Amino acid sequence: MSPNTRTPAHPAATLKIVVGSHIWLEDKDLVWIDGEVFRTEGQNVHVHTTNGKTVTVSISDIHPKDTEVPSDGIDDMTRLSYLHEPGVLNNLAVRYAKNIIYTYTGNILIAINPFQSLPHLSEPRTMEKYKGANFGELDPHVFAIADVSYRQMMNEGKSNSILVSGESGAGKTETTKMLMRYLAFLGGRSKTGGRTVEQQVLESNPVLEAFGNAKTVRNNNSSRFGKFVEIQFDKSGKISGAAIRTYLLERSRVCQINSPERNYHCFYFLCAAPLEDIKSYKLGDPSSFHYLNQSTCIKLDEISDAKEYLATRSAMNTVGITEQEQEAIFRVVAAVLHLGNISFVKGREADSSVIKDEKARFHLNATAELLMCDCGNLENALIKRKINTPEGVITTTVDPNSATVSRDGLAKQIYSQLFDWLVNRLNASIGHDTSSDRLIGVLDIYGFESFKTNSFEQLCINFTNEKLQQHFNQNVFKMEQEEYNREQIDWSYIEFVDNQDVLDLIEKKPGGIIALLDEAWNNKRFCKPKLSRTAFTIQHYAGEVTYQSDQFLDKNRDYVVVEHQELLNASKCSFVSGLFPSVLENTKASKSSIATRFKVSFSYPIITPAILYQVDWRKKILTKVPFFST
Repeated sequence: MSPNTRTPAHPAATLKIVVGSHIWLEDKDLVWIDGEVFRTEGQNVHVHTTNGKTVTVSISDIHPKDTEVPSDGIDDMTRLSYLHEPGVLNNLAVRYAKNIIYTYTGNILIAINPFQSLPHLSEPRTMEKYKGANFGELDPHVFAIADVSYRQMMNEGKSNSILVSGESGAGKTETTKMLMRYLAFLGGRSKTGGRTVEQQVLESNPVLEAFGNAKTVRNNNSSRFGKFVEIQFDKSGKISGAAIRTYLLERSRVCQINSPERNYHCFYFLCAAPLEDIKSYKLGDPSSFHYLNQSTCIKLDEISDAKEYLATRSAMNTVGITEQEQEAIFRVVAAVLHLGNISFVKGREADSSVIKDEKARFHLNATAELLMCDCGNLENALIKRKINTPEGVITTTVDPNSATVSRDGLAKQIYSQLFDWLVNRLNASIGHDTSSDRLIGVLDIYGFESFKTNSFEQLCINFTNEKLQQHFNQNVFKMEQEEYNREQIDWSYIEFVDNQDVLDLIEKKPGGIIALLDEAWNNKRFCKPKLSRTAFTIQHYAGEVTYQSDQFLDKNRDYVVVEHQELLNASKCSFVSGLFPSVLENTKASKSSIATRFKVSFSYPIITPAILYQVDWRKKILTKVPFFST
């Protein structure tokens, strides 16, 4: 809690609770339930609840109910008589039941995932209706947020960013696409032949989703990376360029998935490609590949992987990725699948390994052919390791487990380099208008995550959400309260949890988690004991999360094994060799860890004026992030 923040009196304590008062009280099944007081006894009240129960509770545990809320709720919750948790959730629930998924809280928009198609919300005539309308004049809508950002940019010269945040599965990605479509509608040019900038911006979405999204437990199209799209406008308000910045692709997913999740979409799309492509890439049923069959979920009922493959190729054409580049991209994707099917067994010598059988050797040959590298060198890069000694370089063998780790490391590095290439290629194709001083950014960032098993990726994702929550606290609570004080407005202080201590725990030097990871990574004397307790828990703003740290060090490293780098840099395919520049060219490639670079990259300033919430109504969790000003 901020030192300038006083704890307000409980709402019920400031009101006279009498017989007949309508109130809210906590319920273990429904979270909150309403009822009517029928008797009072000192600090306790007796309540008849609407589900037929009679309970006795303390006055300090109840909240007053607004009995004058209309049947379809209130579209701006600042007009609620009581702005407390049960009042907010009830208002959202009432509106959600009528398929009203948008609600304001002042200039904040709360969007609830409807888990169904609502075409009227995004059709062209809806866009026309919101174009130029005063904020609050029409029903709450994501288009209104985009419109006010655009008008501020044009009329006041203010560059803005729109932050879309919420739990995983809350609908952030779809909301982001709606925002970008509306901005393209406002700033689009008449088509005069060829690809327009706004077309390329919009078509970058399906390309990035194909390679960066996957089915998770909660979401069939979950973004497994963060994305900030900066859209640039000229003086007339037309889109003149764009730049895409991505954060922390979940690389471990390439090699390891749990049921009922899937790997990245592009793997399944490619396995459902036309027959000539499947033959060319030596592919088969997706269930035959180790990197895909670790999960029982191979196909999604509502998605045709074959159609999505063609749609992805079409989107690539629109954004200017050539046919030759597309062919190389999917050869690399196919190579990763084959790489995962190369298995090893113990060799004749101690701590050595060999290719398991002819089936594994088929995939070794297919990988080498697709990557256009020497098959023998690929095999050696997986089962041998070069070590620098004072006497010179010696070559040693590795056991099957180490060879498997090497294989997976190579697969993750190839896929990560491919994804980075795609982002850079999209940026080059769309074009960056360096002369523009009118910008609107859209940040689609991973939501707060807490699973049965949480690892390094969840720590980074939740750290991101803690940073954004801090901005919310800073701009919605702290700054507002300071302004009230300056203007000597009579008001009650609002209680909120200041999460700076959690951020310090994760990022502060020298004792923060990230600093400790970096120290362990860079310390040659550090080793992991065989018997250790690897779990730790952090009390985040959204709840407790327990992390398993046993793979943190490996996942925090970001380096390419020299043998792998040399192998792929020597590829006869210029596309593959370009993904892996020579060791000398890559010397400056960061020695810093993934977590440190992620922390630094997320410090990039984002300019903004409003707030958008995404809510996963299935869990009745409200996650908040501001559009904050710099």
